[in-house]
Amino acid sequence: MIELLKYMRGYLRIRVSGFSPERFMNLCSNRGILLWDIVREGDVYFMCINLRGFWELQPIVKKTGTRVAVLERYGLPFFLPEMLKRKVFLAGLFLTIAFWIFSSFYIWDIELEGNYQITEDVFEGFLREQEVRVGMRKEDLDIEALEKEIRRYFPQITWASAKIRGTKLQIDIKENDAPIIVEQPETEEGADLISEYDGTIVSMIVRSGVPKVAIGDTVEQGTLLVEGRVPIYNEDATVREYHYVNADADIILEHITNVTLSLPFDHIEKEYTGREEKSFYLKLGEEAYQLPQERPFQVYDSLIRETRPVALEKLSIPVFWGEITHREYQNVEYRYTLEEAKEILNQKLMDFIASLEEKGVQIIEKNVKIEKSDAEWVVSGELLVREPIGISAETERPEEAPEDNIGEENRDE
Repeated sequence: MIELLKYMRGYLRIRVSGFSPERFMNLCSNRGILLWDIVREGDVYFMCINLRGFWELQPIVKKTGTRVAVLERYGLPFFLPEMLKRKVFLAGLFLTIAFWIFSSFYIWDIELEGNYQITEDVFEGFLREQEVRVGMRKEDLDIEALEKEIRRYFPQITWASAKIRGTKLQIDIKENDAPIIVEQPETEEGADLISEYDGTIVSMIVRSGVPKVAIGDTVEQGTLLVEGRVPIYNEDATVREYHYVNADADIILEHITNVTLSLPFDHIEKEYTGREEKSFYLKLGEEAYQLPQERPFQVYDSLIRETRPVALEKLSIPVFWGEITHREYQNVEYRYTLEEAKEILNQKLMDFIASLEEKGVQIIEKNVKIEKSDAEWVVSGELLVREPIGISAETERPEEAPEDNIGEENRDE
């Protein structure tokens, strides 16, 4: 605090020399003139003194026969006159302050927190419908109405809060953790499970329906595995009627699947020439501006570096500038060697097997080989796998119910 007061009032760094500098300092102390940071170098003293005290030194200097020289000036009284001479700087400072004040009346950033089910793209579309956007005036935004509209538009949101912090609109939401129950249209039950492949059943657990195959059976594609028509019997073991259900079972089928992966002999790689051209752009919000530029090279790619001033980032003002580096390259044709082809094809095969395992397919045995065709390398062969099977198909319903046939036989008797 004392240092701030010294700076506001202004002070000097002086050099005192002559007949009696010690007496000079004693008289200053007697008259209440503050001296500090006193340093002695031989017969010369260096010290600091405030402006008011400096103007009172003349009688003390005459009485002590000393000489006082001003070395440096500090403080606001010396800073302001220098600043007033720099008109361009003052104009820039004034415009900067005016820009900050003007910008503080607008919303320059919108941040959403707490969203898991609702994507940011969907929420941004909702904000556009509500005419809530970057660059709008704060006074045009009704916070309470926005919160109500968020809860009305998104049923899965149980709580919403919107507040303005500086130039940023902060929206916090909380989604309902419980699953949303959607009413499904009533459909008539009755579905079978059939096989998609040829193979052997190695595991089978039926939860609903009538099993038509057993563990160890060999089935073909389209074979009925579990029937959705469940018979209900009379006491004499005759079928009275059928009850239709949606067949449900966990069935594992062991079968052979074919795999074929290819890799062309030749491929294209980028080879950079070392020639580069740079251009710059200014981005305001979503709009980018840059000087017109001709195509730099025949074939090239571009590397973009974008920066944002720290001051504007603190104010959440969407102003960026960037540099685009265009790098020339040539498309060069290369041919894979056998070792390179094996490595790439093996990786492709591993990726293919990994995709099967993600679907619950178990790989039992691999029998593949790499061959050379007219224009490409080919890895082909067979995989022995165990895979969950069973696709749904509508259950066939007889035209006449069993009880109708029984009734007709009794009437004939």
